[in-house]
Amino acid sequence: MKVTDHIAAAQGKTLFSFEILPPVKGTSIDGLFQNIERLMQFDPKFIDVTSHREEFIYKKHPNGLLQKVHTRKRPGTVGICAAIQNKFHVDTVPHILCGGFTAEETEYALIDLHYLGIDNVLLLRGDALKSEAQFTPEPGGHAHALDLIQQVVGLNRGKYLHDEVENTNPSNFCIGVAGYPEKHFEAPNTKADLRHLKAKVEAGAEYVVTQMFFDNAAYFKFVEDCRAAGIKVPIVPGLKPITTASQLNTVPRHFSVTLPDDLVDALEGAKTPEAVKAVGVEWTIAQSQELMASGVPVLHYYTMGKADETEKIARALF
Repeated sequence: MKVTDHIAAAQGKTLFSFEILPPVKGTSIDGLFQNIERLMQFDPKFIDVTSHREEFIYKKHPNGLLQKVHTRKRPGTVGICAAIQNKFHVDTVPHILCGGFTAEETEYALIDLHYLGIDNVLLLRGDALKSEAQFTPEPGGHAHALDLIQQVVGLNRGKYLHDEVENTNPSNFCIGVAGYPEKHFEAPNTKADLRHLKAKVEAGAEYVVTQMFFDNAAYFKFVEDCRAAGIKVPIVPGLKPITTASQLNTVPRHFSVTLPDDLVDALEGAKTPEAVKAVGVEWTIAQSQELMASGVPVLHYYTMGKADETEKIARALF
């Protein structure tokens, strides 16, 4: 079932959803299943599964030469989505990236998802490699999320990359994209960022999931600006509780978001790891309650593969 169909069927009731990371390769999927199991009691309508691009390491040989070796730290998103849907009978939303993938590889993944009955995708450009100063597309790949949208829309119409494909069975993917209440860090200003988002919606995106934010005023202003710009699709707020003291620095740096003064003061006053987690949970509950009262379609939580804090938050709300 499509994300947009879930939202429509809820008739104004706020739904619960969350995002998980595939387990690191070499580990069992059982740990992931255990965390998902704890959150199923809150009736999530869909679960997002992140995707991770290929990375590189350099292996030094006895002669001193370095060999560039391709590696992936986590298993493929397609298989994880299929496993989750099979075990929990809940819709999954695989993330599809530009970075690290050719258009052909993307098509293969989409074909597999279509065969498996997975009909939602979240389309993202993805981040630059740590070794890159800026994002560089894969040769034969896409440079922008807009390009991905156009490919998926084409597949929904039965159009494959190579014309020799005949008797095609069109896919029926519901397309989600990312939005940034505090703007994407590469955008020169919010007006330009909204213009890019509107282009994605006009190309076929059916809903937006936001980057995490910690001040609801940023989300409300973002929605207001989107509506004024003619962006009418559902806008799902993405939330993440602060769980460690180090995130006071790492979250703003990695995600280009601002932490409100009251939250920073409370976190700095927390003297133990448990107290820090309690502050993060309480803040996210308060955020969620205000958002729910405003009628948001879904509350979407970034769990980072762990259920503890999200379970506490959901228990207070659903």
